[in-house]
Amino acid sequence: MSDTPHPTNIVMHQASHRLEIEFDDGSSFEYPAEFLRVYSPSAEVRGHWGQGAKLQLDKQDVNIENILPVGQYAIKIVYDDGHDSGLYDWAYLHDLGRKQALYWNEYLEKLREAGHTRTPSKLEPDG
Repeated sequence: MSDTPHPTNIVMHQASHRLEIEFDDGSSFEYPAEFLRVYSPSAEVRGHWGQGAKLQLDKQDVNIENILPVGQYAIKIVYDDGHDSGLYDWAYLHDLGRKQALYWNEYLEKLREAGHTRTPSKLEPDG
C-alpha cells in the first residue's frame, strides 16, 4: 500500500481554466491550467533524462480539453494548444498542489531570467 494520497474527486472547470482535485488525505487543490501546462511531466517540457528542459512561454490562456484516466495511478491532460503528452501521477499532482506557490514563483523567476514577460491571462482581473 502506498502512502501517496489518491484523488477522491477531480473536477474540470473549463470556464475558469482550472482543475480541482480532492485527495483522500483531506487536502484539496485548485490548479490553473497554465500552471499544470508549464509543469507538464512530459519529456517535451522536462527534457529527456533531465537534459533539455524547455521553458514554456505564453501559456496564460491555455485550457484543458479533456482528462483521461491512466490505470489507477495517473491522468493524462489534453490541452487546447495540442499538448497531450506526460502522465500526471497522484504523487506529482499532490506535490504540485502543496507547493504551488513555490513552483509558480520559480516559473516566474525563470521567465524573468530568460528575458520574457508573462502577459496576464484574459481571465485575470487586469488581463
